[in-house]
Amino acid sequence: MFLEALIAIFFFLVGLEIKNGIKDFKTAVVPIVAALGGMIVPASIYLLINPGSHVWAASMPTDIALALGVLTLLGKRVNPHVRLFLLTLAIADDLFSLIVLAIFYGDDLEPIKALTTLGAAAIGFILPLRTHLLHKIIKVLTPVSTFFIVPVIVIVNIPLDINISAFTSQTTIAIIMARSVGKIIGITLFAWLVLRFGGHAKIGIKEITGVATLAGMGLTVALVIADIAAGSETELDQVRLGLFVSAMLSGLAGYIWLRRTPAQL
Repeated sequence: MFLEALIAIFFFLVGLEIKNGIKDFKTAVVPIVAALGGMIVPASIYLLINPGSHVWAASMPTDIALALGVLTLLGKRVNPHVRLFLLTLAIADDLFSLIVLAIFYGDDLEPIKALTTLGAAAIGFILPLRTHLLHKIIKVLTPVSTFFIVPVIVIVNIPLDINISAFTSQTTIAIIMARSVGKIIGITLFAWLVLRFGGHAKIGIKEITGVATLAGMGLTVALVIADIAAGSETELDQVRLGLFVSAMLSGLAGYIWLRRTPAQL
């Protein structure tokens, strides 16, 4: 019950962030479309490698807490607009992930899980709050989520008892390839297409690629989806393993890429 309460708070914050985050569509269009690409391409890669699997949506969500944590390590080495682009992309990603969860996994949701995920997010989104109060609640809940809730959810889901064969399973390989490669291709390609057709962004395509690499870090929402969709404990452990490996690979690669990419101020 304690874990369900933490998940509810996390998704409530997601709802608040969606409500607050995407206001000016004109400036947000590039990261929003990029977020779509960062979900469509990984899901497609996953299903190509592991066709028929019900946990394909676990390859899609971006973990904003982990990605922003890497950006924090980079400090002033990156353009400050990179953080804003990542925030907008991750908020759009959260919104699309909730839609996917509702449409494709609604029948798999038990009442408690429905309440702690979609229900909590919906409450956060529709709650009538004045702007200053909305900002205050987000300001209070964000560090709680980043430094307590997310670590607890991640620690609970660490795959400790993993058979060596899990590293070569179709599910694990599909998750790693979909997230580590698919996120880069999907986000960068879709962002480039929008820019080619007149979209505007305050960061260059190399920095967008760095953001796309960090977006391969997906644990919290992806773990929730995996827990709902997995057909067996074995499959769930394989998804968990793939998520942890891809998060480490994406975090390291994204850090190196952005550290070596001059900020385009």
